[in-house]
Amino acid sequence: MLREQTAANPARMKAALEGLRKYQQAERPPPPPLLPAIAEARGAVLRDYGGGGPPLLVVPSLINPPTVLDMGDRSLLRWLAGRGRRVLLLDWGWPDAARRGLSVAGHVEHILLPLLAGLGERADLVGYCLGGTMALAAAQLGPVARVATIAAPWHFGGFPEECRAQLARLWASAQPTVEALGLLPMEVLQAAFWNLDPARTIAKFEAFAALEGEAARTFVRLEDWANDGPPLSEAAAREMFEGLFRDDLSGGGQWLVAGAAIAPESLSVPLLNIVSTSDRIVPAATAVRAGERLDLGLGHVGMVVGSRAQELLWEPLAAWLSRSAASC
Repeated sequence: MLREQTAANPARMKAALEGLRKYQQAERPPPPPLLPAIAEARGAVLRDYGGGGPPLLVVPSLINPPTVLDMGDRSLLRWLAGRGRRVLLLDWGWPDAARRGLSVAGHVEHILLPLLAGLGERADLVGYCLGGTMALAAAQLGPVARVATIAAPWHFGGFPEECRAQLARLWASAQPTVEALGLLPMEVLQAAFWNLDPARTIAKFEAFAALEGEAARTFVRLEDWANDGPPLSEAAAREMFEGLFRDDLSGGGQWLVAGAAIAPESLSVPLLNIVSTSDRIVPAATAVRAGERLDLGLGHVGMVVGSRAQELLWEPLAAWLSRSAASC
């Protein structure tokens, strides 16, 4: 990718390699201790971020760790916990042998729904990326008071055709390895993300070569998050690539979870859909067409942890949760 993008400009190749070397050699503080787990299902746990009031369960994607929601002084979870909500994070953990047969829908049925039921009262759900897709299913099937999604794909047919074709080729080449391991390594998915926008992938390391101070530390934290994460179970990977990206089962009303077809447009609870109009990873065209919608001109990650995230996403989200609760 580097050769392809910089073949005509050796200076750009040098800068990108300098940025990559700087990233690899950057100092990294030890990670903060994990917050207490209050419940467990199939190796996944609910982590308690404190706060008071009714429970708010935050569902991250199965892809990448949940740390993007709790990143230093830009922590959506801790901010919400300081505003009258008892915030719980679903930490998917690493899939063991017992979870390798769980599809994406299986994670909802056998992990998310039991954890919701165990709370003993209806919870609010907030789901990010694929976690939002899963939260929509849980909102139809479980004890949920209201649900908000952030950059969550639902109409997978809204992804560009070349993107879907590229993912199909990736899945075809990865299948023998996935079947042998019973898992899809994160490195395979990361290669797919890089190829969504190769020019931007190279340019960000070029730019990083000149960054210093807090900007450089933020880059390292975000890049570490983007390059980290547990593997997907074979069943979840197969459903994601074939059932969702290829066949768009969710967008066509044919995605079955616990035997039920999921239909967000018929949800009986309030729904807020937060969409990024400049998202390269989950384009706005993939968003669910139901409930209230908030459009932001921020990227997939920037909308959650960027310099304007509190103003444009955190505060409107908290206001909607309070407003919809007061109207019920």
